[in-house]
Amino acid sequence: MDTSNSNSEKIDYDKQDWLDALHEMLENEGADRVKDILHDLQVEAHRKGVRLPFSANTPYINTIPMDEQPAYPGDREMERRIKSLIRWNAMAMVVRANREEDGIGGHISSYQSIAAMYEVGFNHFFRGRTDSFPGDMVYFQGHSSPGVYARAYLEGRLNDDHLKNFRHELHDKPGLSSYPHPWLMPDFWQFPTVSMGLGPITAIYHARYIKYLEDRGLREPTDQHVWAFLGDGETDEPESLGALKLAAREKLDNLTFVVNCNLQRLDGPVSGNSKIIQELEAAFRGAGWNVIKVIWGDSWDPLLEKDESGMLVKRMGEVVDGQYQKYTVEDAEYVREHFFGAYPETAELAANLSDSEIKRMRRGGHDPAKIYAAYKKAVETKGRPTVILAKTVKGYGLGTAGEGQNITHSQKKMGEESLREFRTRFGLPISDEEIDDVPFYRPDDDSPEMEYLRQRRAALGGHVPTRLTDFNPIDMPADKIFQEFDAGSDRAVSTTMVFVRVLSKLLSDKNIGKLVVPIIPDEARTFGMDALFRQVGIYAHSGQLYEPVDADNLLYYKEAKDGQILEEGITEAGAFSSFVAAGTAYANHGINTIPFYTYYSMFGFQRIGDSAWLAGDSRCKGFLLGATAGRTTLAGEGLQHQDGHSLALALTYPNMVAYDPAFAYELALIIKDGIRRMYVDNEQIFYYITLMNDNYEQPAKPEGSDEGILKGMYKFQSSEKAQAQILGSGAILPEAVKAAEQLKKKYKIETNVWSVTSYKNLINDALDVEREQVRNGNKDAKAYITECLEGENGPVVAASDYMKLLPNALNKAVPGGLVSLGTDGFGRSDGRCALRKHFEVDANAITFTVLSELEAKGEFDKKKLDKARKDLGIDLDKPNPVGE
Repeated sequence: MDTSNSNSEKIDYDKQDWLDALHEMLENEGADRVKDILHDLQVEAHRKGVRLPFSANTPYINTIPMDEQPAYPGDREMERRIKSLIRWNAMAMVVRANREEDGIGGHISSYQSIAAMYEVGFNHFFRGRTDSFPGDMVYFQGHSSPGVYARAYLEGRLNDDHLKNFRHELHDKPGLSSYPHPWLMPDFWQFPTVSMGLGPITAIYHARYIKYLEDRGLREPTDQHVWAFLGDGETDEPESLGALKLAAREKLDNLTFVVNCNLQRLDGPVSGNSKIIQELEAAFRGAGWNVIKVIWGDSWDPLLEKDESGMLVKRMGEVVDGQYQKYTVEDAEYVREHFFGAYPETAELAANLSDSEIKRMRRGGHDPAKIYAAYKKAVETKGRPTVILAKTVKGYGLGTAGEGQNITHSQKKMGEESLREFRTRFGLPISDEEIDDVPFYRPDDDSPEMEYLRQRRAALGGHVPTRLTDFNPIDMPADKIFQEFDAGSDRAVSTTMVFVRVLSKLLSDKNIGKLVVPIIPDEARTFGMDALFRQVGIYAHSGQLYEPVDADNLLYYKEAKDGQILEEGITEAGAFSSFVAAGTAYANHGINTIPFYTYYSMFGFQRIGDSAWLAGDSRCKGFLLGATAGRTTLAGEGLQHQDGHSLALALTYPNMVAYDPAFAYELALIIKDGIRRMYVDNEQIFYYITLMNDNYEQPAKPEGSDEGILKGMYKFQSSEKAQAQILGSGAILPEAVKAAEQLKKKYKIETNVWSVTSYKNLINDALDVEREQVRNGNKDAKAYITECLEGENGPVVAASDYMKLLPNALNKAVPGGLVSLGTDGFGRSDGRCALRKHFEVDANAITFTVLSELEAKGEFDKKKLDKARKDLGIDLDKPNPVGE
């Protein structure tokens, strides 16, 4: 007797007994009881040494089975007709723009793949802002903007001229920006999303900020939802997936990601040798998200129902994405042979399908009923965020013009044959005679399509996207908050300490205290801000569920549900995303929250520069405080921590105001004026202000200096007999003062010392004046720095803790030019004195530079200069620190 078959049968019977018991329990006691039993079995097996292989994946089928799919609430045929019109107009605007100007670009294919997902949202989920509801927040996938424009065209929000001038914003009749840009279309777009990865992370922190506003009582709780649409290729960017655990930890059930998995990057498959949906499922499930997969459309349901062997599900799971893309572009026979023909069981399932039926079997992301079921499940899920992974075809509907092909992303043009194919596929009422003109099409205003479209949006509260521009100014904080610093202090303090005191007083102010949002990336104690823990608390949606280790300390780590500080941990990208959420709340939520984001300056623009550009585009407001700023201020930390270029990088952000204050009264005045400009006068700007940890005595404010402080420079010390002008700023201004004293006492040279608070202000002003002189021929126009220095004597020497290009940019505007001293090059681990000597910005270097310039003008003896060189320790053989 052959016992192998007997054992095999016995094992199968044992397995069947288990399966039968499972089915019986599921039927009689429900899914929750099954979960409990399976969990206990797994624990017991682990105790007995049975190690189950780990998998964060579920089978490669839809998460929501057919029998749990809710009825679709809308008119499917009507919505299909509307969607087809939007598809056509989206395609037409890109094709026409590129006919007018070759290479102007645009993205036909991205929208065609995501159209069904958008339309289900627009018709049933995306709620507009009303008097009683703040409106849902939708982060649209950047490259799909033509589809959003095309829908707005049908809704009557945009006209033919707008669409004709897509990507032609500077024509006589201005058109539409390439992507979502609030700076360019401030009444329309809310969120810039086309810089890959930034949409997802800012959406997460925005969803958390909504909870923050509600938990602190700044607005009433609602079920406002944040939707973020992104591409599967976009998830390669670290920012896309970098904050997933925060969303789960904070239980952000007001957040849904929709990942358009069309499997295609610009050049080829996203994950050709694997399966991007499975990869993403593992990442999101591992982070604690609710994952809903929408892979197969309704035409697959009958086959899956008949798949008793499980071989169809097996085949679906073993085919890689690159091969799925191949199926998209090949004919039905190829699919029949290479997909269904892999196993006899799957071949039999497809035996009765015609070729046309096989080609019409669509992916789940193109099936409105599947999408609706996923969206409904997402908004009903409580206690955690949801991601919907929807499988689509890039360029869906383009046919031979690019559907599912590697060239699809770059597709901008379509010939007449392709246009006819597109028209016929979607049943568009456009004749053969007019097809080549690629006309825009909008039905009559009283047509059933237009009435349905309006009814659905009215039921959901109005248009999306819409950015509201109504603004209610704040009441300015009390003047005494800032005037305290005018008298100066005999005690040596840093400007960081001064800022903490200003912030503490602002938090206590009756007018704006509750609106102030301190943001810190795990550096509060470093900056001396830990006193704020006790004063206003650290925000935690769950409150403080533990006794902190420093509970006996007066300044213990105090978390609270209504805490005011956003202590973000070690994430500049996350902290800056909170800054953007807080800084745009005036438009998105009608609340003038005032963010003060304090961080190591070195880990600002060079780390999150793209996010800062997004903030400018978003018309964000607020204060960025670059602490331990300057190349020589942060002693000991070395190359990776010493920042001598943030003020140079600040030049690149058009609506950023940048200051480098040296003294307490300067800092206080700048913050006061910034609050006025942004939150009273509604200037849509944001500030970067340097803070130093270098302690020195704080002088009293010179009379009449306010205007100069704000414009960018003023005379801090003056002499009627001045033979030279020294421009100091920030951390190096005290060195300039020492140099002036040394020049006077040791070399009998009188000087004026100027405090340069903002090179950016001075540079922008000089460029404006130069333009006025050149374009309008106004030769009498003068830059502010020119007005300051034109009546003064002697050479101008400018010294800062930053790159020399800042003062050098003003060379033309300075009478007689200037000499720059700066900190170009990598930082070093050493003390401040050694660092400033190394970078040639200390008092001795400034002194020698003034003497050298005077000697060159014949106003200082050369022999005395040689002696001064030795006395001041100026090494002629010292290498330039730039290359060291």
